[in-house]
Amino acid sequence: MTYQNILELIGNTPLIKLNKIVKGFTGKFYAKFEANNPGHSSKDRIALYIIEKAEKEGLIKPNSTIVETTSGNTGFSLAMIALVKGYKCILAVSSKSSKDKIAMLRSMGAKVYVCPANVTAEDQRSNYQVAQRLNKETPNSIYINQYFNDLNIEAHYKTTGPEIWNQTKGKITHLIACSGTGGTISGIGRFLKEKNSKIKIIGVDAYGSVLKKFHETGEFDPTEIYPYRIEGLGKNVIPGATDFSVIDCFVKVTDESSAITARNITRLEGMFVGYTSGSAMQAVIQMNEKSFFTNKSLVVIIFPDHGSRYISKIYNDNWMDDQGFIDDMSGYKMIEHIEYI
Repeated sequence: MTYQNILELIGNTPLIKLNKIVKGFTGKFYAKFEANNPGHSSKDRIALYIIEKAEKEGLIKPNSTIVETTSGNTGFSLAMIALVKGYKCILAVSSKSSKDKIAMLRSMGAKVYVCPANVTAEDQRSNYQVAQRLNKETPNSIYINQYFNDLNIEAHYKTTGPEIWNQTKGKITHLIACSGTGGTISGIGRFLKEKNSKIKIIGVDAYGSVLKKFHETGEFDPTEIYPYRIEGLGKNVIPGATDFSVIDCFVKVTDESSAITARNITRLEGMFVGYTSGSAMQAVIQMNEKSFFTNKSLVVIIFPDHGSRYISKIYNDNWMDDQGFIDDMSGYKMIEHIEYI
């Protein structure tokens, strides 16, 4: 089969059975491997969907500039699509984003503004505010606004949700997905709940984020907010692109456990996954420890992106050590055997 361009490869990602990392677990576990998208993340789906909708509505014209707030993955997808379609791209990125992500954005021709991560969303230096300012200052530009764009949900409702339903032949019992903008879990969850209301939709949140408490109480609690290291997971605002009504509960995970679990997925399953994939799997581990699943459970876990985005972070022993992760790095360090001939 031949393709007209790289964008035709977006979607239809594989569902892969997990084996070693879930050894002894109750139930069957499958990873939705979104790194198989050409931009190596699930964000390819929303980026293409939103841009093509804007094209149909005449909101994007030749020589338009796409502007967005991103932790890196959506930015890469937008930059890739802009490059193929002939648009310009400006991205306001959190300083928490890895150097690898920022380098990849630049490789795709995007103009990148790195904004401090540990400021409020209302701070004029935040990537939210910087992106909005750049949109106003740039003629013929469009602000994607993934955090408050219903098309973020719609993209996954129309693509990822049906794929999972068909791949499991409708037997899925649990969906586990990290929640950042909320588009992925909301779109998939909405589709699956319409098919079978008994399917459990489990969100993964970070310590330092407000999502879990807001889901449980309806209260935005700023005292919950503090710096954390996981990229693309959790929020210090309540994203409009999150449909909390389709989420049954949230599980919180730590920076350290998520990083270690990502490395273990890579070692045990041969899937080179990103930080949030570790977070999603860590939530499953915690749930299994509490006997959440039965032998009839068919669990699908969203692995959102690729490990190549985190070479300088979770796959770097020095970075892990600097964060205070793993007091004894033996057993978790990369296997060191390099010979120069």
